[in-house]
Amino acid sequence: MAKLITAENAASLIKNRSTIAVCGFAQCALPEEVLQALEDRFTKTGYPQQLTLVHTAGIGDGVSKGASHFAHEGMLKRVIAGHYNLAPKLGKLVMDNKVEGYNLPQGTMAQWFRSIAGRKPGLFTRVGLNTFVDPRIEGGKLNSITKEDLVEVKELDGEEYLWYKPFPIDVAIVHGTCADLNGNVSTDNEEVRMELLPMALAAKASGGMVIVQVETLAENRTIPPKHVVLPGIDVDYIVLSKVRQVQNPAYTGEMRMPLSQIPPMALNARKVIARRAAMELVPNAVVNLGIGIPEGVSSVANEEGIGDQLTLTVEAGPIGGVPASGADFGGSANADAIVDHPYQFDFYDGGGLDMAFLGMAECNAKGDVNVSKFKDRIAGCGGFINITQNTHKVVFCGTFTAKGLREEIRDGKLVIIHEGAVQKFIDKVGQITFSADYAHKHNQQVMFITERCVFVLTDKGLVLTEIAPGVDLQKDILDQMEFVPHIAEDLKTMDERIFRDEPMGLAQDIFEQQAS
Repeated sequence: MAKLITAENAASLIKNRSTIAVCGFAQCALPEEVLQALEDRFTKTGYPQQLTLVHTAGIGDGVSKGASHFAHEGMLKRVIAGHYNLAPKLGKLVMDNKVEGYNLPQGTMAQWFRSIAGRKPGLFTRVGLNTFVDPRIEGGKLNSITKEDLVEVKELDGEEYLWYKPFPIDVAIVHGTCADLNGNVSTDNEEVRMELLPMALAAKASGGMVIVQVETLAENRTIPPKHVVLPGIDVDYIVLSKVRQVQNPAYTGEMRMPLSQIPPMALNARKVIARRAAMELVPNAVVNLGIGIPEGVSSVANEEGIGDQLTLTVEAGPIGGVPASGADFGGSANADAIVDHPYQFDFYDGGGLDMAFLGMAECNAKGDVNVSKFKDRIAGCGGFINITQNTHKVVFCGTFTAKGLREEIRDGKLVIIHEGAVQKFIDKVGQITFSADYAHKHNQQVMFITERCVFVLTDKGLVLTEIAPGVDLQKDILDQMEFVPHIAEDLKTMDERIFRDEPMGLAQDIFEQQAS
């Protein structure tokens, strides 16, 4: 039987040099009170020390929650994470060589817990080849004090794979909705399930312990068995939250919200990019949208009345509906299904997506893209590598420059008021998160959509194919790049409908595609 304890008691159980796995996605399904108690214990006593923190998705709020609770010198020895952007203090410790740091593909890490749970010899996959995760490049290591190889290249039947090595999990800290006194846990009021069960099983297979934070308690055998996501036989300790988290019932699947409540985006550079990207949609497409500007594709599709022609997915597990943004990113309003995190990536890795729309921070002439590490910070790859390496058509979306960029749409034209100080199309990217070589080898279709122009990836590298009305080719594009791209002989003007403050009529375009 699982034991009911306080968050403070749970924190006191964790020993020096433990490897701790924490479940969550941004602020969804996050065992925040246990993590806060663990930080409080360290700041008051100096213990526990030299921990290894493992988590798949970015967890936190970008300030103090989630993984930020571990951002203290001496508390951590090592971090192995899929994403760092929501814990900048922790990322800085890694950048400053205070903590060993690894960044590995989010989906592969989620699947990797299953291999540990079954005491398998690690995980073999092509995900990460030719990127910074490949040990021939960086091996996922983020600083000079990080020495151990967690990933190796192996050849099986003449094909190259990456071997992600297994290691034991001493403590799993997870979150659920309700637990009975035997420790059976449901996730009925959560936006996502994440890798709740595989993470717990990995700890149990390693001889470790499982701590679950829940919102409510139930009498034994009152949770319907099909609602039990984590069985009590896999739970050691239950922590009852002092403050209940209030979730949007449209994200938890308890109700459906009218999509008319979602306001259309204002006509600006972000909407221009989202509109041009949405024009790539095809009938009945199964799509993944990344965080940031790509989220706007969903809003545009809804505004254009074609949302029901698509199935939008979120890497955290929702299938269908309208992906949430901001602090709720990870959930989806009106989802058709919410599957476990590792299974969503099985679907992605298996080529289930028709297309993916993702952000971009840096791109070189070859077509390599960096979204994971920069001179001043670590962002992390998240699910980017899994998705971009296994989707037939990939559309990168982002403004042409960054930091201080100001633009307006006037009379159907793009007007650049103040150019961004940071160029994105540069000679050398800080890290290879997306490999153009890998894309060519696997015959992927790749586009780069900005507010002022469009590129496609060819065997010659980037080719400029479209330019926005009102934009000067030399001053606004070529002069803002560190390399000269190939320019299509039939360089086109971007569709003028994109720059008007009225619906574009994409529903008719989709209908015509279906008819043909």
